[in-house]
Amino acid sequence: MCPNMSVDWLGYGYAGLVASGGVVGYAKAGSVPSLAAGLVFGGLAGCGAYQVSNDPQNVWVSLATSGSLAAVMGKRFYSSRKFMPAGLIAGASLLMVGKLSMALLRKPVAS
Repeated sequence: MCPNMSVDWLGYGYAGLVASGGVVGYAKAGSVPSLAAGLVFGGLAGCGAYQVSNDPQNVWVSLATSGSLAAVMGKRFYSSRKFMPAGLIAGASLLMVGKLSMALLRKPVAS
């Protein structure tokens, strides 16, 4: 990692939220698909946060992960109207999509 690059703490927090959501879904309801999806998408979000930490323009893994979760969980929230967990993850994912889109629009700093 370059010494002048900052760590994507927001991305790592989002990854932790997604992964912990899968664990909580398994603990409360015994849902293995929830556990698997939470760990897979949380891992992808963590990998994306690592890439953004190394190169702020390399947002593609994070953008694909948060965009997919925003769509899937947004649809679930729309049908169920339950904030937990679908609304929370959909909202957090939309915020991540916005943050990452802004990073794409910024011009790279010339060194």
